Parts: sequence; C-alpha cells; structure tokens
Amino acid sequence: MSLFDAKPSDPRQGPLADRMRPRNFSEFVGQESLVGPSAPLRAALKSPRVPSMIFWGPPGCGKTTLARLIASETGLEYMQFSAVTSGVKEIRDVIERAKFSRQQSGKGTILFVDEIHRFNKSQQDAFLPHVEDGTVVLVGATTENPSFEVNSALLSRSRVVRLERLTEEDLWALLRRALSDKENGLGGQQVDAPPLVIEAIAQLSDGDARVALNLLELAVTTANAGADGVRHLTAEGVRAAAQKKTLLYDKSGEEHFNIVSAFIKSMRGSDPQAALYWLGRMIEAGEDPLYVARRMVRFACEDVGLADPAALRVALSAKDAVDFIGLPEGTLALAQSAVYLATAPKSNALYTAYGKVVEDLQTSQNEPVPLHLRNAVTPLMSATGYGKGYKYAHNLPGHFAPDMTYLPDSLAGRRFYEPSEEGFEKQISERIAGWEALRKKSVTKKKTSKDKRD
Repeated sequence: MSLFDAKPSDPRQGPLADRMRPRNFSEFVGQESLVGPSAPLRAALKSPRVPSMIFWGPPGCGKTTLARLIASETGLEYMQFSAVTSGVKEIRDVIERAKFSRQQSGKGTILFVDEIHRFNKSQQDAFLPHVEDGTVVLVGATTENPSFEVNSALLSRSRVVRLERLTEEDLWALLRRALSDKENGLGGQQVDAPPLVIEAIAQLSDGDARVALNLLELAVTTANAGADGVRHLTAEGVRAAAQKKTLLYDKSGEEHFNIVSAFIKSMRGSDPQAALYWLGRMIEAGEDPLYVARRMVRFACEDVGLADPAALRVALSAKDAVDFIGLPEGTLALAQSAVYLATAPKSNALYTAYGKVVEDLQTSQNEPVPLHLRNAVTPLMSATGYGKGYKYAHNLPGHFAPDMTYLPDSLAGRRFYEPSEEGFEKQISERIAGWEALRKKSVTKKKTSKDKRD
C-alpha cells in the first residue's frame, strides 16, 4: 500500500471530525456563495474541463472536504498528499499514477495538495506541465495569501477560491448534526448537550469545524454518565476540556500582518479598546513582545509626533520594561503604552515633513552648504568667507536671529514641517508663526533702510 492509498480500515473508528466529513454538497455547511446550487464554483464543475484551483482560507473551513466533493461530483479520480511530508519524489510518483489512471480508465485526476505554500517555487514548478496537458486538475489548499506563497506561473493557470472562516451559526449546525447522527456521529450515545454547551464550543472553536467537532468529542469522552446513563455536558466542562482557546495567528504569515495593521489603525483612530484587543490577540498568540514594542515606538514618532513628545518616551519605556522583566509581567507595560498612544493627540506632520525632505533630495541638486553656515577652522577658510555674516542666536533678543537663513538659496522659503493644531504642536505652530513675523519685520526694515539710502 502506497502513501496515496493509505486509508483507515474502518472510517467509523476515526475521529469525529473525519467521520462527519460531508459526503455531498447538501451536507456541506458554510461557504454558501461558493457551494450553493447557483454558485459559480458549482457551475464550473459542469464544464468539460474542471479548472485547477487554489483554495485559500483559515484552518477548518472546508478546503479538503471541498476538494473531495469536487472529485465526487465530477467523477474524477482523487489523490491527496501534504506538502509538509512530501517532496519532488512523491510529486513524480503521483503524476505517474495519474497518467496510468488516465490511460486505463480515461478519467482525469484531481490532485489535492494540502498546504501547497510549504512547497518552494521550484517544487511548485514541477506541477506546471501536468496541469497544462490536463494530466491532473490541481487543487491546492493554503492558509497563506497565494499572492505571496504560490508560484505566479501556477497562479495564472488556476482559479483562486477564497474561503471564509465558519460563523458560529455554521458551527451550531455542524455540532447539532454530529449529536444527532447515529451512523457516523454521536447519535447512538446518550448525550445531553444544552444550548449553552453548543455556544461555548462554537465560541472556543474560532470558526474551525475540525476544532469544534474534536472538542465536542473530547467533552463527551471526558464526561461521566449520570445515574440515568446520560452524559450531561456543561459549559464549564467544555472549557476545562479545551483548557485554552487556540488563537489563529501566524508570526510570519498574512494573519500576522492583518492583526498588526488592525492594531496600528486602532491606535491611529484613537480607539483604546480596540488597541488593547488587537494587542491581546498578538501577545496571547505568542508574538514577540519586543516586536510589538518596536511597532509602538515607530507609531509614537509617525502618528503622534510632536503633538505629544512624551509619547516616544512612554513607548521606549514600555520596550525597556518588557526587555527587563519579560512576560507575562511586561504585558501591562505594553498595554499602558498602547492606551497612551491611542488616547494621545495625533499628528503625522513629522512623517510628512521627512517625506518631503527625501523627495527634494531625490529630485533636486544637493546644494553646497551656504558659506555663512560653515565653520572657519583655519585661516584659509576664514579668508575665503567661511562663517562670514553668521549671527550667534544666543547673543540676540529672544535667542533668535531674524535675518539669518539656513537653507541653500535654491530652497529658500521651502516648508517641510507644517505643525498641526493638535496638542503640543499648537504651541510649536505659534512659535514658528512668531519667528516668521520677526523675519518679515526684519526684511521690511532692511527694505525701508535701503529705500532711504537710495
């Protein structure tokens, strides 16, 4: 028996999640926009040539089941293997089997590759000629964004099908069916599962059908039968069996970037409740706390800026605290920083200003430093005009020299930093406005003096 032939001798002895796998589309729960009678995917299965597909969705949303149902619906042979445990040799073996099957029966083969993103780009290339000539209809499953993880050549020959996580209503339907099904489910056992129990399982499963059914089976297995011979399930017993909810998160995958994005945008949107929630999603799922701290330091500079100069100190202090005491104690330092940043006045004026500087550096000539701003550290430098005309601001009223300029002549009057009216930047704006008024007054005074001399 080969890798691809391996099947449990009696499916009824397998895990509940496997026993309850839908046998036709009418039993498939969720993804109505994909599997409904008039959905585009169902229509595609009636065409002479079934397209290759990439199923993209979270764990337990029905990717494997959908591939099996497509094979059943189309009458094609079905072969399956996982990119985690297989390599190029297994690819060659399964392709040879598909060719042999086509010669013998005239049927094509659906080749289901679970976690296809685990194959590198060269391994994925091995499928291309066989997808092209119709030897196999490739159905890949991935929890990662195919745009980043699947070879572009393979993507261009496949339809990407996005599957969503199951809703709690979907999970309720699955659990109720498992409890009533006498052939494959738990209907042959005496189990009392009130609505609160079903609700607890659905909430703990996070949209994952496999987790929901496994948790139900574990709860039934660990519940003692009462005097009436019935296993009475409780929400507390379910939570004890689950021990801790598994959070959907991948420190290097798309979900990582999605949650980080939600965290940053919640702070930017001044929502401390959401900021705390997304922070918790990251930390409780095992994210590196120093990574989170670094993102908050960046946020303090980019999104708060000088509207609240203390924000950077708070973010850096949180980083130092986590580095010093670690987790779980350091969690509160991160939470304090997240709430502070979310509730601080916001300004991206510094971020915008530096962007303008970079743009000017790329699009204009790099002018030499004006002579009056250069230090005359040798007699020759002094003789050639270095430092000539420079006025030391601290020797002047208000520590300000109104007739001095500090940019190259070609950039005279260029404004990079435009402070907002938020928080401390309002004071900065008032100071800048005061200095500009003094400059204008100085220019007017010089012009008046010149006119009198003329």
